Amino acid sequence: MTEKCGVVGVALNGRDAARPLYYALYALQHRGQESAGIVTHDGFQQHSHVDMGLVGDVFGEGDLDVLNGSAGIGHVRYPTAGSVDSSCAQPFSVSFKSGSLGLSHNGNLVNADEIRDELAGAGHAFTSDGDTEVIAHDLARNLLEEDLVRAVKRTMQRIHGSYSLTISHDETIMGVRDPQGNRPLCIGKLEDGYILASESAAIDTLDGELVRDVRPGELVVLQEDGRGFDSYQLIEREHTAHCFFEHVYFARPDSVIDDTLVYEARRELGRTLWEESGVETDVVMPVPDSGRAFASGYADAASETSAEGEPRDENDDGVEFAEGLMKNRYVGRTFIMPTQDERERAVRLKLNPIKSTVEGKTVTLIDDSIVRGTTSTQLVQLLKDCGAEEVHMRIGAPPIVAPCYMGIDMATREELIAADKDTEEVCDAIDADSLAYLSTDGVAGVLENDRDDLCMGCVTGEYPYDIEGEETDRDVARPQLEGTALHADD
Repeated sequence: MTEKCGVVGVALNGRDAARPLYYALYALQHRGQESAGIVTHDGFQQHSHVDMGLVGDVFGEGDLDVLNGSAGIGHVRYPTAGSVDSSCAQPFSVSFKSGSLGLSHNGNLVNADEIRDELAGAGHAFTSDGDTEVIAHDLARNLLEEDLVRAVKRTMQRIHGSYSLTISHDETIMGVRDPQGNRPLCIGKLEDGYILASESAAIDTLDGELVRDVRPGELVVLQEDGRGFDSYQLIEREHTAHCFFEHVYFARPDSVIDDTLVYEARRELGRTLWEESGVETDVVMPVPDSGRAFASGYADAASETSAEGEPRDENDDGVEFAEGLMKNRYVGRTFIMPTQDERERAVRLKLNPIKSTVEGKTVTLIDDSIVRGTTSTQLVQLLKDCGAEEVHMRIGAPPIVAPCYMGIDMATREELIAADKDTEEVCDAIDADSLAYLSTDGVAGVLENDRDDLCMGCVTGEYPYDIEGEETDRDVARPQLEGTALHADD
């Protein structure tokens, strides 16, 4: 798996936006490492600096100095739609009769090709194959005919899929979340303005205060003087489709998403994992860093009750929590190595066991997910080579059996180990002594969400959007495009 994107937008009172945007992008760097960019507006013209690479590599001191203006948007990208080159780096900018437009997008449209073909037939020229440019062109066309709010609503009625957007129209900054709220977006108050960001950690970095999440289907318009924001509920749906994997894997643990602190959610998922499938071993250890909060909650629950659910005796401390794997932080993510051999070698480079913690002991190893199975197989072997008597795997999410179309660059079904294997077969494949996953009901219970309000397509194979060739988990259909640009309901 690779990251989704991160978006940010700020409107300040009398201070340039470039440096706060730069710091916010640093806070969101975990959401995308392929490209980074900032677009600002100074009241007269739009300024843009977008390039491939990490935030610290893309921006030098001089680059920020020329990004004038107290309003702007930013983006960090990992590509899930479109090419891996500068043509798809964001924010995407366009100038047209009604002014300058900048757009940052987190998510993925499932009808982008249909809209691109329609717009191209109407004379629009595209410079990339990404879905962000499709949204920008559609919005620009609507802005020629309507005011800002109605133009955004028209575009929302045409695009289908997952999106959280920060948009600049000249010096006006907006945030939009898709009607089912699949991707996160929140509002923060700064000392001299307001901010929109994918995660609250970006607000914390700027010493701001989290106000609330942008609601599904809501347009938030930041006031140009930085003194407040206006809200427009443009589309409403009966159910949301919050991505449960934000809490399991993608978001920073110190972020608050949909009113839940991610770290505490992961600890509670770990506690539920013990309740559902705890196993009595000498030690429980996390896969760093992804399994740490889960393992902490799991060990806490194990100190209170036995694997059978009985209260512990006062002299029984349960399962010991230990850091048994040390991480080399100068090795990149193993998921994105191009070949299987390189992925296997990268695991050996990345993680090293502490022999005294493992040797002669039974071990429970906890991670957030199993994708291809390569990493899990290597880790089980590492621990057994180091002298572990038994290695039991516990996973803080259900088995991943299907790809994600909503903005996570996840493996295909052919690559997903659980797509065609049951739990026992996966256990055999990774050579663990036992394996258990958290249930979908367990996830929904911890997140305090009705199952119908979560997107769990990657673990159920049923999606909250109309995706060609896939099953849906609700009554949903993609928009009929013909005429919607001209005759959308007000």
